[in-house]
Amino acid sequence: MGDEHHTLHIFVFPFLAHGHLIPTIDMAKLFAEKYVKVTIITTPLNAPFFFKAIEKTKICSNRIHIQAIEFPCQEAGLPGGCENLDSVPSFDFFPSFFKATRLLQVPFEQLLIEQRPNCVVADIFFSWVTDSAAKFGIPRIVFSGVSFFSSCALECMRLYKSFENVSSDSEPFLIPGLPGEIKLTRAQLPPHLKNEETPFAKIINEAREAEKRSYGVLINSFYELEKDYADYYRKELGRKAWHIGPLSLCNRDIGEKALRGKEASFDGHECLKWLDTKEPNSVVYVCFGSTTNFPDSQLTEIAKGLEASEQQFIWVVRKSEKDGKDSEEWLPEGFERKMEGKGLIIRGWAPQVLILEHEAVGAFVTHCGWNSTLEAICAGVSLVTWPVAAEQFYNEKLLTEVLGIGVPVGAKKWGMFEGDSIKWDAVEKAVKRIMIGEEANEMRNKVKLLSQLARRAVEEGGSSDSDLNAFIEELRSMSH
Repeated sequence: MGDEHHTLHIFVFPFLAHGHLIPTIDMAKLFAEKYVKVTIITTPLNAPFFFKAIEKTKICSNRIHIQAIEFPCQEAGLPGGCENLDSVPSFDFFPSFFKATRLLQVPFEQLLIEQRPNCVVADIFFSWVTDSAAKFGIPRIVFSGVSFFSSCALECMRLYKSFENVSSDSEPFLIPGLPGEIKLTRAQLPPHLKNEETPFAKIINEAREAEKRSYGVLINSFYELEKDYADYYRKELGRKAWHIGPLSLCNRDIGEKALRGKEASFDGHECLKWLDTKEPNSVVYVCFGSTTNFPDSQLTEIAKGLEASEQQFIWVVRKSEKDGKDSEEWLPEGFERKMEGKGLIIRGWAPQVLILEHEAVGAFVTHCGWNSTLEAICAGVSLVTWPVAAEQFYNEKLLTEVLGIGVPVGAKKWGMFEGDSIKWDAVEKAVKRIMIGEEANEMRNKVKLLSQLARRAVEEGGSSDSDLNAFIEELRSMSH
């Protein structure tokens, strides 16, 4: 590779939440492997997270740079130190957090003037970046941390508003225009779709308008996973898009995989050693991402359901400081003693990719966040779907109805952080269904095939590798 390959310089600007930061690091590594200089723009408290992950990237870490700009907590009315959505005290502070991100515009434009990158890849929530980049004649690419399927579903909902024609929140309606006869209910929709006057609806609509005016969209997915929806997005909706995922597959060694995300809350090797003692496909992994925060009553139901299912499990529970109570009060009496050797509870953060890839893990109970969904598919693990918020109800439909690799737990209601209330017997039933019997084996075979296709997509000449090359070549031709 000649020197001219070092001249392309991309700014990458992730939204400040772990579900957005993690795939951004993976994307930066991919660019760097293609001899592109990458500058990740972030804030002081988020910067160490990037340094730690990039340290482990031996091949190309010298092409990845971190640039921190101050985060205006006080001006936006946030408590000090709230530089990441995961550290915001409550949903009430969300508008302030988004306001703070908008106040990053001036320092960000200063960096554009100083460094003149060839392109800015900014998270979908940074709608103002489209205008900032345009001022300097720099193409703005949107990084969309969601699937083609959910992007298409959302757009079809907005275009046709078929949810307005049902008589109740629980009556199913068809999403018109979307391939695959997909039905949802109004209760499963994000509030911003039903009421466009809310502050969050305004943020979403601004993001959507800015996406239309941007140069194109990078999507963390692969063509073979959702062909019909990738085609629909590009041809029917007329969006310029490149699929470059699954991004998590750029982490090839154990060190890199262990360092995705926050510091593990315990010795990750202990957890893997525990899994080493188990039979293949015999353990259920239970984890609901970095923002779901179930009430104690729901955690109790999960505990009872896991016990009743008689399956072995690893369960990641978010540490909760709420009410200053002893955080164990929600556990049924004697639960940990009874489950010794059979179940492992991890409090805090776990090395999810390493756990999912372990041959002992046979299923994943998940909130259907897109990162977790792709990680499970890459590992060849079928899923119990328990959507909570964001676009997770769409992902559930993709998993259960389109791909046939998931079993729904029965969540019926969208709800920020806490979601719907699910009883223990529904947990027991879904876990047994995903782990035992003919249907479970069929789903496992389907997801193992998708895992092979995912790995092939990112190899040289695969569908995602080719799209990434096409994207970089296009930037290069515009930069001459």
